[in-house]
Amino acid sequence: MTIRVLIADDQELVRTGLRTILDAQDDIVVVGEAADGEEAVEAARSLRPDVCLFDIRMPRLDGLDATRMLAGPGVENPMAVVVITTFDLDEYVYAALRAGARGFLLKDAGPALLGQAIRAAAEGDALIAPNVTVRLLEAFARQPQPEPVSQPLEPLTSREEEVLATVARGLSNAEIAAELHITLSTVKTHLASLMTKLAVRNRVEIAIWALGRRRP
Repeated sequence: MTIRVLIADDQELVRTGLRTILDAQDDIVVVGEAADGEEAVEAARSLRPDVCLFDIRMPRLDGLDATRMLAGPGVENPMAVVVITTFDLDEYVYAALRAGARGFLLKDAGPALLGQAIRAAAEGDALIAPNVTVRLLEAFARQPQPEPVSQPLEPLTSREEEVLATVARGLSNAEIAAELHITLSTVKTHLASLMTKLAVRNRVEIAIWALGRRRP
């Protein structure tokens, strides 16, 4: 399957660079570009790409608002959005996840991680840059009085408990597969099951749930 991507960034040079990286990958094709948030929303609704790749800071409508309009709570048939930015700020990460983004990357992430994020979003998964994930978990660990975690909707299996522990350490899917000696597809299956049982939306929330359960 070829993954169709829409790129939105107010800098033409950045759009060109992202298109070059993505078009070089066999299973990804860029079907459109937008230079601001309003144009991005209009193009997304017209083209219905598999994944939208949005910068945060754009004129007329920023990437967070554009994401919220296309993928936020209450949106019928929400679209897959990956947010990419040069600004490594926690408030942007939290806002992007709340807006419905399925991925959060920094622009220096590199072609491999960018491709992984696009593929994960297209498959309904979420990928957050590993360094961002670790920092979010560290910030959570510093909270003096975390809210108690809810109980799983169904008991976790022993394998799901193992996957849960690796996600809490910030491991990628490939690292989890190698450590537990299972396939990538099996990792994804366990992650999907964990998200359902824990009533969370992405791997960061899985990790936060795991850390919250360990704390007194």
